Amino acid sequence: MKTRFEVLSREEIEQIHAASLAVLAEVGIKVDYRKAQELFREAGCTVDEETQSVKIPEKVLMEAIGRAPRQFTLYGADPEFKLEIGGDSVNFAGLGTPTAVLDTETGQHRPATMEDLARHIILIDSCRYIGCSQLDIWPTDIPMTTIHTEAIRAWVRHSRKPFGMGCYGFLPTLDMMRMTALVAGGKEELRRRPRFFSICSVVSPLQMSRMQIEGLLICAEYGQPLAMSPEAIAGATAPATLAGLLVQENAAILAHIALAQIYRPGTPVLYGTVSTIANLRLGTVALGAVETGLISAASAQLARYYGLPVRCVGATTEAKTEDIQAGLERSATLLQATLAGANFITCAGTLDSTMLESEPLVLLDDEWCGACLRVAQGIDVRPETMALDVIKEIGFSGNYLAEAHTVKHFRTEHYIPNLLPREPYDTWVKEGAKTALERARERAREILKTHQPRTLDPELERELEEYHRMVAARPLEEFYAYEADEKQDFSNL
Repeated sequence: MKTRFEVLSREEIEQIHAASLAVLAEVGIKVDYRKAQELFREAGCTVDEETQSVKIPEKVLMEAIGRAPRQFTLYGADPEFKLEIGGDSVNFAGLGTPTAVLDTETGQHRPATMEDLARHIILIDSCRYIGCSQLDIWPTDIPMTTIHTEAIRAWVRHSRKPFGMGCYGFLPTLDMMRMTALVAGGKEELRRRPRFFSICSVVSPLQMSRMQIEGLLICAEYGQPLAMSPEAIAGATAPATLAGLLVQENAAILAHIALAQIYRPGTPVLYGTVSTIANLRLGTVALGAVETGLISAASAQLARYYGLPVRCVGATTEAKTEDIQAGLERSATLLQATLAGANFITCAGTLDSTMLESEPLVLLDDEWCGACLRVAQGIDVRPETMALDVIKEIGFSGNYLAEAHTVKHFRTEHYIPNLLPREPYDTWVKEGAKTALERARERAREILKTHQPRTLDPELERELEEYHRMVAARPLEEFYAYEADEKQDFSNL
């Protein structure tokens, strides 16, 4: 990547780093989970059981951070599909957990269903640039206790690409890992070729949630990448200044990464952020704000300072429909994250602060991801691309359309969209006067009718179905029982 957007100087990065160290050493972080407290204590941290806080010395923190890999490979349900995470790589994925969708056929705003999740996974699988789906739709028509198992089955059936979900506590996360191990061919093969992208939500201000940390430790045990992702809100759960927010979230992110490395050194992690500003007029979140992009860019710089891959958000918007506001806000946040060199950008298909899904937007986002990558590529200047010999040959007359130099270079030099109209007005009218959104809607329908990503092995289908049935039959009391320390057997994961 040639074009790089940086919002912090080296001196400013070091100032944020120093302030973050002071926060962890002097204030600490609240940890409401005894196992995590014990891990920190054994590593040399100070644990105050009364306040459930942990103070982390600089030496302990930085030694732990140093154990994290600088880059890693994330494989798909089809192991031939893979994403390189880290270095100069930029990858894109789905975003959010919308509980509602804009129906592709009717345009109506309605609750999200399990079918919507399956359709979303299919659309992501068809994309050229978006390389990973997640639990990007939150179904409202199935029990909460089986969403994680239904999601994994839908992923395996409909996608070649990797998949991700959040850290949902001890038992659900263990279910997710065991089912993914079935897909991979066993726990050790899953460790060798990670397929699951885990999002560990970092609670602001300066907290480690028990549910999230339970999931973090289990994902680390299985060697699956963890994105430590605060959703700090400047002016609400973090200081109103972006610098203050960065200090607070940097401290929290580093603490979570340190815990993963203390528990299982070498666990793949991403320095992550989903942070933004508050809409202080209403007391709500403004994820589509232009400041979200600034926070993403700064986070990318901080991650590089620590030698870590980074996850950010892009294409975020407060718009409630596919309108000009959606286009403006989504463009600003996605372009900033891409030019900042974020390695994993979750960005596809959402409106209304990620709470509303639009299928055609997924496909338009895929095109915009490609365009952003082209901008990041910059301009290649060398004798071959300066084309002096061709310019001399053409001189004052003729054109370059039929030149061998044009044929050789136009596909790599020019980004060519599929859904954005570029034809003359008269031609556009003659062909139906279709907007980009209408074209994307038609393309979504076509994909959903015809896309066949892979054939699922019948034995694997049977094993996943059996596991799902076991989870579906599990009484609710059993879920809650495993939140007790004495029920959690980490020696038998």
